[in-house]
Amino acid sequence: MKLWMLTSVTGVFLVACIIELLRRRKLKEKYAFLWVLTGLVIIPLGFFPSGLDSVAAAVGVRSGVSLLLFLSVAFLFIVCLQLSWEVGHLEEEGRTLSEEVALLRIDVKELQKQVAEHAASGEAADRAGQGGLK
Repeated sequence: MKLWMLTSVTGVFLVACIIELLRRRKLKEKYAFLWVLTGLVIIPLGFFPSGLDSVAAAVGVRSGVSLLLFLSVAFLFIVCLQLSWEVGHLEEEGRTLSEEVALLRIDVKELQKQVAEHAASGEAADRAGQGGLK
């Protein structure tokens, strides 16, 4: 199989997988856009490999492969940075939720204690009231 065909098939497969993940709601839309865009860039590069060399020459890079490598590393760096930011945000949110749950547990224990005290004082009052009626 020739490289241009493999590249094009890979791009089509990538886009099809992303659309299927979106359809099954396994991938959120905010992440899917970037991956669909990546697939849509890969497909024409497979069919027109000389286009990459033309773009490389236009931006002053000697080889299209070097440009592709640089863009791939930059893309992965951006993805890692975004995911790191997301993890930090989720970690903070998890910490906040844990603190809120702890406070709610304290409130529930206090309310249970008040209910138990109220029930105990109500039983004592009922015994005292029944004793006086006899």
